[in-house]
Amino acid sequence: MGKNLFDSYKMIGEPLASQLRPKNFKDFVGQKHLMGKGMPLRQMLVSGRISSLIFWGPPGSGKTSLARLIATQSQADFVEFSAVASGIAEIRKVMEKARENLEFYQKKTIIFIDEIHRFNKAQQDAFLPYVENGTIILIGATTENPSFEVNAPLISRSRVFVLKELEEKELKKIAEKALLVLKRKIDEKALNFLLKKSNGDARALINVLELADSITQKSAKISLESAQHALQQKAVYFDKKGSWHYDTISALIKSMRGSDANAALYWLARLIKSGEDPVFIARRLVVFASEDIGNAQPTALVLATSNMQAVHMIGMPEASLNLAQTVIYLAKAKKSRQAYNALQSALVDIDENNLEPVPLHLRNAVTNLMKDLGYGKDYKWTDDIEFQKTINFFPDKHKKKNYLNEK
Repeated sequence: MGKNLFDSYKMIGEPLASQLRPKNFKDFVGQKHLMGKGMPLRQMLVSGRISSLIFWGPPGSGKTSLARLIATQSQADFVEFSAVASGIAEIRKVMEKARENLEFYQKKTIIFIDEIHRFNKAQQDAFLPYVENGTIILIGATTENPSFEVNAPLISRSRVFVLKELEEKELKKIAEKALLVLKRKIDEKALNFLLKKSNGDARALINVLELADSITQKSAKISLESAQHALQQKAVYFDKKGSWHYDTISALIKSMRGSDANAALYWLARLIKSGEDPVFIARRLVVFASEDIGNAQPTALVLATSNMQAVHMIGMPEASLNLAQTVIYLAKAKKSRQAYNALQSALVDIDENNLEPVPLHLRNAVTNLMKDLGYGKDYKWTDDIEFQKTINFFPDKHKKKNYLNEK
């Protein structure tokens, strides 16, 4: 009887995710916009002209697998660095070996840095001269926007490829391979449940299948109950300090701005589920109340401020109801950017024009000397609207402005 396809590289104690790493590009699943026929990354690999790369994408999208495949394809040494364990001295030691490999054996070295955003500036800078002179090919993987997390000189010398979350049909292919290695069958409902709950993350799916296998009796199918026990909770990727944090907040704000209360609730639920600080959400709602609603519905600011106080006093999970109530109200409220736009116009005037002194007639004459100098001259405290309309409240040489665009 012939060997199973995966037996040749299955090792005792080796994690299932490691066993399932593709050995060639034909086995690689997903990222067709990069690896499909004629696509940019595929073309680069076919031509053999591999430059330094940065893979930006969510967890479990195949960043590490791609890096290992590239090293195999190019027959290069593959060295993996850890942000926690790698100091400058270790980096220089590996760079020297890479130089010797290239100089004496004409062999390339691919340096793979997983979670490159966790490397500090000094660590990233240490690689730069070796990337510039071609001693190494650097492949960085990150879940964070490299524009903010990777040094600009490294980005300028690398090609950035964006990876996407895997689709359910792609996850299903990976699950079928995993089940083949595990020599296990799965109930269709259980499989569909895991495909939906994996949130496009292949690694999360594989890990849950491995755990479900371990809690399922021998020769039995993985049941829906076993899958639910193994999963415990849907894996929601969200970094409170990263770009995904700001992207999700942005989606919430834009949904409210578009008066789509249902979409706003969806993004609020994502924020709550991920463990976002409720006070941060509440603060953003207060800003939105003035920035996007303003005096079109002044009670929006009252409710948003009360909501922030309620969140402070109550805490989660009950405060989620306060947030939901406020988000719905703000989404459905009338919108006006008048206050925001008017203030921005006034600030531009301050930046672009000379700052003239306050006109004498607008100053308070609190002493006799100030009165003699003309402070408050021709101004009187009155509720006579017609009189008030005759007064120029701008600096003397400043043209009157209609920041509010009122007729």
